[in-house]
Amino acid sequence: MDNSIKAFKFISILEAISFLVLLLIAMPLKYIWEMPEMVRIVGMAHGILFVLYVMGAYWMYEKLNWSFKTLMIVVLCSILPFGPFYADKKYLPA
Repeated sequence: MDNSIKAFKFISILEAISFLVLLLIAMPLKYIWEMPEMVRIVGMAHGILFVLYVMGAYWMYEKLNWSFKTLMIVVLCSILPFGPFYADKKYLPA
């Protein structure tokens, strides 16, 4: 497997995990226990990973000759919990 595909898979996994940590740990800490520090830290990491994920999706669009529809599905997966895991299994070579 090409190193660029491996890199995108790695970013995809990190982006998905950061989103889940943000939703399931950081947000409850902020709104239930009034501890907003975690949202700032995890939110910034997730934001950077989200941008890298979208850029990587475009990179895979060009590299793997995806249709525009596939690109849009993969990008849409970035805003759904567990979505990047689905995109990884469905659209990236093993």
